[in-house]
Order: sequence, then structure tokens, then C-alpha cells
Amino acid sequence: MSGNQCDVTLRIGSDELRVRGVHEAISIVDDVMVGLWFVAGSIQLLIRPLIRSSRRVHLGRIAPDRPASSARDF
Repeated sequence: MSGNQCDVTLRIGSDELRVRGVHEAISIVDDVMVGLWFVAGSIQLLIRPLIRSSRRVHLGRIAPDRPASSARDF
């Protein structure tokens, strides 16, 4: 260890994988995962209004003479 940095070395046959600053590497991976989760959550938040709007358009085409009912806003 040098200072507050921790290095990890993995040997695989004649090759070696060296990770310098493991704590920083874990922090970077965590930031990437948070970003991906944000994107996934944003897509999930977008799905419901898309379903609702497609249902309204579909019902409008089937029965245009019926009054719109906002009470059934699923």
C-alpha cells in the first residue's frame, strides 16, 4: 500500500492483472452502476404514461362518440 491507495495484483499463468487504487476503481464502478440504474428508472417512469396515452388513442378510435372518462385513468 502506498499512502491511502491499495493495489491488487492477480496472476493468471504468465500474465498479471494489476489494479491500482482499488477503492477508487470500486467508486468508479459504483458511479457507472448508479448512472445505469438512473437510465433504467427513467425508462420505467416513461412506460406508464405511454401505456395510458396509447390506451386513450385506441379507445378514441374504437368509440369516438362516447364521452371521455378521466375517472378511469389507469
